[in-house]
Amino acid sequence: MDTIDEAIIQCVLRNARATYAEIGKAAGLSASAAKRRLDRLVATGAIRGFTAIVDPQALAWHTEAFVEVYCSGNPTPAELRRALDGIPEVVEACTVSGAADAMIYLLARDIPHLEQAIQRVRATAPIERTESAIVLSRLLSRPRL
Repeated sequence: MDTIDEAIIQCVLRNARATYAEIGKAAGLSASAAKRRLDRLVATGAIRGFTAIVDPQALAWHTEAFVEVYCSGNPTPAELRRALDGIPEVVEACTVSGAADAMIYLLARDIPHLEQAIQRVRATAPIERTESAIVLSRLLSRPRL
């Protein structure tokens, strides 16, 4: 990974639909050289994919929550991932340090929908209990590296 690769990554983070010419301009390369470098970054796994960032308001899903997940036993991260994978309202999930076993980010239409999603999370083995914090307002949201 060098400064050219970093410039390419920064460019596609800002706009995943950037043309090779735009990527090349950002990295100081021709369009064809930018394509080769981008293809290599994808092939090596440095870039795992390209995605659209959808405004939850566009989906009419306005309710967000961060939920601490506490498990019974000692499930592996893979077991926990499988347990949560079938719940579409779970947008992100991470294992964490501290008392909770994991933290999940939920997105729902409204409070009743959120409550149903949390109930589905709680009904999933090996999850024992949850603690939720509903998002009141989003202060900052940046593309992730």
